[in-house]
Amino acid sequence: MPKIEEVNRLIEVLEVIGVSVRWLNQDDVEIRVPTKFKLENLMHESAKKIRSGLMMIGPLIHHEKSFKMAHAGGCKMGQRTIAAHQYGLEELGVNITVDADNYNISHKELTGAEIVMYEMSDTATINILLAAALIPYETKISFASANYQVQDVCFFLERLGVKIDGIGTTNLTVHGVAKINTFIEHYVSEDPTEAMMFLSAAIITKSKLDIKRVPIDFLALEILKLEKMGLKYKKSKVYFAKNSKTKLVDLTVMPSDLVSLADKIHAQPYPGINTDNLPFFVPIATQAEGQTLIHDWMWENRAIYFTEINRLGAKIDLADPHRVFVTGKTPLKGTQIVCPPALRPAMIILIAMLGAEGTSMLRNVYSIRRGYEEIADRLNSIGADIKVVKGI
Repeated sequence: MPKIEEVNRLIEVLEVIGVSVRWLNQDDVEIRVPTKFKLENLMHESAKKIRSGLMMIGPLIHHEKSFKMAHAGGCKMGQRTIAAHQYGLEELGVNITVDADNYNISHKELTGAEIVMYEMSDTATINILLAAALIPYETKISFASANYQVQDVCFFLERLGVKIDGIGTTNLTVHGVAKINTFIEHYVSEDPTEAMMFLSAAIITKSKLDIKRVPIDFLALEILKLEKMGLKYKKSKVYFAKNSKTKLVDLTVMPSDLVSLADKIHAQPYPGINTDNLPFFVPIATQAEGQTLIHDWMWENRAIYFTEINRLGAKIDLADPHRVFVTGKTPLKGTQIVCPPALRPAMIILIAMLGAEGTSMLRNVYSIRRGYEEIADRLNSIGADIKVVKGI
């Protein structure tokens, strides 16, 4: 388990509703559920800071007929709807109303259903999976996300005795069970966005870097795009993660001279470019000869944050709230920047600073800590020079 701030906030929410969460060592967490939850505490401040709390609705409907939950937080990237969660859960018999401060969740009888997802959302698909797992009927989910997060939850539910057909596809069938009460051990799969971060760090600093345990199925297109831009790399044979499901490789990235692609780079549902990986192409494109169009169609206003790298000397032109033109190759120079309130845009600024001449200062780095564990120490271990100063 990663020791990141998003996990810390979620653990705080779990603890105030009565769940026992204990770190056994640096990486492992033991979770024990209570006989009775204290769902009145779902209004806790930590619940307001994270979006992942939404995925608690699916499991908790099996413990209370009605409860309230604080509005989801997370990255500030324009309007973020919960419609996919709401409409999918409604098909199972859950009623969700939204007021100024809360989500009001209630239900009478829960039943299996044939659900068409309102959008191919990772978290909404997971919410439906978690809800359907404890409904002792068959639930079919169409237009489901097949992304790595969803597959990981499917592997977890299978360990709990829930049969799921179609894992890795956009059509899932959940064979729900009446009760789950067993101790299991589950290994969380490797994170492709973490691997993409190290890839971009190596590229922008023109470094040779070995990156171990890369979940290749979820980075295949990203690597192909980089290869066509001129990236030189070596790839090991495929082996399996500790969950015995996720395919891994080791990558060795070599210093490379890159050129821009004639086609736009844009995110797509799996197996396309992951939306969390797309921002890393921005600092990479600043060091590629030519002009690159990066189209971030999925998120409102996230592309606006990409232009913060201009403060380092990049040439990034904002075409509209979703598209930027990045002109390279441009030398980058150190400066001071305040992190935007969004995880990936904040991280790509740090990556760009690694490739900038001189000293840079990045302020208000909580956004980065939400998704990256001890990132300064880990980058320093491979040659970066980052000093963490409290209070900035």
